[in-house]
Amino acid sequence: MARGKETARMGKQKKEESKKRPPSDSSESDSDSGPDDKKEPPAKMTKSDASSSSSRRKNDSGETYFELDRNKRVTVREFKGRLFVDIREFYEKDGKTLPGKKGISLTTSMWNKLKSLQEEVDEEIQQLS
Repeated sequence: MARGKETARMGKQKKEESKKRPPSDSSESDSDSGPDDKKEPPAKMTKSDASSSSSRRKNDSGETYFELDRNKRVTVREFKGRLFVDIREFYEKDGKTLPGKKGISLTTSMWNKLKSLQEEVDEEIQQLS
């Protein structure tokens, strides 16, 4: 019976792979800021942009964040006495930048685990690109 489930799962994976978007759409995502952000292609970063984009900034609450893209940030914050690394999409409303629903908060142990996987993830990216 387990073998039948594996065969069904493999068939489902093949169907899902055939439904994948073309590579140009793979980095696009729906965001809370609306469809306007899908109209313009992502800007290519120069070396000077890459170094300036990693600069440390503070939000209105005094939390440190790093901008990944126009509407994506990594924020280091404390919540209920615990430290988190929050990777989240943001949107603008009434001139204010607000956090969206899409994102993930990692504990420091999860963040350290993710960092330890960097080389393996990089190797997988190289193989698939």
